Amino acid sequence: MAAAFFGDLEPSLQSLLAQAGSGGVEVEAVVGCSSLPDEAAPVATAGDSTSTGSGSSVVGAASAACADEGLQAEVSVVDGGDAGERAVVSGWKRRHRVGKAPPERPLNSARVTALERTLREFPARANGEVIVPEVGVTFDSIGEAYDFYNLYSWERGFGVRYGKSRLNVDRVKCMQEIVCGCSGKPRATNSQSTRCLCPALIRLLRSKDNGWYICEHKDAHSHDLSASFGERAHWPSHKHINSYTKDLIKQLRENNVNLGKVYSIIGSFFGKMENIPFTKRALKTLCGKISSEQADDDVRKTIEVFSEMGAADPEFTYSVQVDDDSRIMNLLWTTGKGKGRAQYHYFGDAITFDTTYRTNVYDMPFGLIVGVNSHFQSVIFGGVLLREEKVENFEWLFREFVKMMSGKKPVTILTDQCRAMEVAIGNVLPHTKHRWCKWHVLRKAKERLGALYGKNSQFKVDFHRIVNQMLTIDEFEGAWVHMLSTYALEKNPYLYQIYETREKWAKPYFSGIFCARMTSTQRSESANHMLKTYVPPGSAMHVFVKQFNKLLYDRDAEESFQEKRTRLGGVVYKVGEPMEKHAAKIYTRTMFEKFQDSLYKSGSYYVDEVVPSEVYVATHFDSESREKWCKVKYKVTVSGGYYTCECGMYEHMGMLCCHVLKVLAHLRFKEIPALHVMKRWTVDARDVLPMHLVQYQKDQGLMTSFSFRHSQLYLNCMEVVRLGDVNVDAYTTAMETIKVLVPKLKMVAVEGDGLGLEERLNAKKARVDGAATQTVVQNLQRDNVLSDAISLDAALLVPSKNRSGGRPTNSRDKPPYEATSKRTRFCTICRLPGHKSTTCPDRPPGAVKPRKEAKCSNCGLPGHRKTSCVRKNPGV
Repeated sequence: MAAAFFGDLEPSLQSLLAQAGSGGVEVEAVVGCSSLPDEAAPVATAGDSTSTGSGSSVVGAASAACADEGLQAEVSVVDGGDAGERAVVSGWKRRHRVGKAPPERPLNSARVTALERTLREFPARANGEVIVPEVGVTFDSIGEAYDFYNLYSWERGFGVRYGKSRLNVDRVKCMQEIVCGCSGKPRATNSQSTRCLCPALIRLLRSKDNGWYICEHKDAHSHDLSASFGERAHWPSHKHINSYTKDLIKQLRENNVNLGKVYSIIGSFFGKMENIPFTKRALKTLCGKISSEQADDDVRKTIEVFSEMGAADPEFTYSVQVDDDSRIMNLLWTTGKGKGRAQYHYFGDAITFDTTYRTNVYDMPFGLIVGVNSHFQSVIFGGVLLREEKVENFEWLFREFVKMMSGKKPVTILTDQCRAMEVAIGNVLPHTKHRWCKWHVLRKAKERLGALYGKNSQFKVDFHRIVNQMLTIDEFEGAWVHMLSTYALEKNPYLYQIYETREKWAKPYFSGIFCARMTSTQRSESANHMLKTYVPPGSAMHVFVKQFNKLLYDRDAEESFQEKRTRLGGVVYKVGEPMEKHAAKIYTRTMFEKFQDSLYKSGSYYVDEVVPSEVYVATHFDSESREKWCKVKYKVTVSGGYYTCECGMYEHMGMLCCHVLKVLAHLRFKEIPALHVMKRWTVDARDVLPMHLVQYQKDQGLMTSFSFRHSQLYLNCMEVVRLGDVNVDAYTTAMETIKVLVPKLKMVAVEGDGLGLEERLNAKKARVDGAATQTVVQNLQRDNVLSDAISLDAALLVPSKNRSGGRPTNSRDKPPYEATSKRTRFCTICRLPGHKSTTCPDRPPGAVKPRKEAKCSNCGLPGHRKTSCVRKNPGV
């Protein structure tokens, strides 16, 4: 054994040992690791000694744990003649130099891993430890060694982390320490750090097969170990979350699932909460890292999302406004075919706009431009992120929005009471009717009216009836005066203020203005509320856009359901009138149900003919029992087949009111007059073509028959187009023929015979006054818009973050005019604001009470204080 051992030593050590052996000395060889301290070296046993012919003995002790090729040797030479004299020679086995080696050892299915070996040896181990990191244990990679030592630390009650490492001249890692979580010094002396210079560690070195082995293990700690599983779970190394769980957490957080629900969902995957391998604090830290990663390079990610949307939707477009520092100020985008832009051309006559939500990391107000489709559903035309709510920002918004929509401006727009928005609409959309949201005007009623606006208050019932049910201006004015006198509120400042602005929000003043039955921005508010279920608070811009697309998909799904219900669903008739059957054929199912409600209400009226075929009066049957200020008679006038009711419901909503329907039933109409069928509510609402092709629409085809010569010319011209498009020569020949043919036809077609399609359409248009025209839709060139936007990717910067500290919120943002104001105090004498009872001009002179004379609180006598009282201080 000694000869075999000495053969591995360096030549200088071999010669030294030979000299020692020739001198009759005893040589003791000890094998150990280079990094082990002297006192930790293995001790030789008597059973390992062998005698030589010269009377000398060589004792070799080899540790099984240090049998790897990378180990080193220490040799002691002891003089055999003198028991107290020892000649010690220290030598080291050469450490393996890895050079340019791979970071880990190739996998081998036949190799037994360190974890498997220690688990197999567990039954024979007396101390009961499952994982034992011994010197000489080999691993394929550093990661495997880290996991092995981390399992050991969980069993013992501490945590681990990576420590020092060393690179060789080829910049390849050749040494790595994995230390206790408490090792090292704290950065500050007076801190809450857990680092206390703990010496526990394992040191890893490289082996010849590019693996790693433990060359040193220190097991002593300078701190208390964690006793319970709950304490051990809070060590950072025991909070590991695998990649699959991280992906699940990321998806849940992007869909606005809060932290507590995410932890509960993960607990259901592990069976119960106690089986989750990480703590809720670790989950919170991970969510913070995910949010910061999402905010990195936000502009590039947003442009990529827009590029994907543009590839899927050829008509998708967006617009960006930047400041002097190239930071994004405002961002507007809209979808194309079948969604935002296409829907706007059909239903863009009345829109609502609201910017009261801040659900992004930059604290930018988000606004939705919302309308109503043929199913009376909210349809989103576009979304916008604004830096500030100023006049110039809103002017840019409305100007860019009209440009994206091919120049078509809305007829009516509903907003809140923002003054900057009102000025911008007046500058950019001067011909658009602007009205305030009724909900925003009345939302402070509870705050300003106090107990009078209580839950079971009769005033609240009367107030809402006036606001929501009054149809005419006279009816509204009379009901308002009656309410003020009944409850003695003539001097109430809040009611006086909203009455002065009644033309902006009251329902009767919307008469004659088409709003698609919208009197508030509730559709924008509800769309924002739905968006909050998708977008997490404090989200990055590209995440915001992605989640916004999910909201659009949700709205498209609801619209598809209504389309299927309209085409395939059955019809339930309630009244049985012929007009009801006609309405079931032309209207969508939702609008048909609203028509049924109006038709049912018409049964409460009877008709008197004032002027034959011109003026009718619809009177309510219960006119005597209704309030005196409640209108019971409505005049309906007829002019050129157009019926006008003084309630103005058709002009406001686009559907006949119950008063006109009663007149039509009185005149025995079987169908709704064509002038009173608004196409936006019908099943053919999207069948809209440019003016020069309007005769090919579904609703025009039956009323405009094509002559034989028109049909033949159309078919032959289409054949010319088909043949001329085959190649260049065919195109040239066709164009030359057309150039020769057109001048000849102009000479012949000077006078018409009245049977041509164009002449018949013009004659029909002259007969029908006020025929609707459709704006020619011009498609935007998406390629130019996207290429310009993408080229700005390198120059654009993310908006500056103005969000205050604390947890981000997705609650509604209050505009300045809705800020909570101080309660108005009234004088107790005259009940007027602006002064107190002590300064009231109506206060009687005798009401001023004389001021009491000050007295000592010790003796009760006037003229001095208790500090100078003689009774309390005899020496004074």
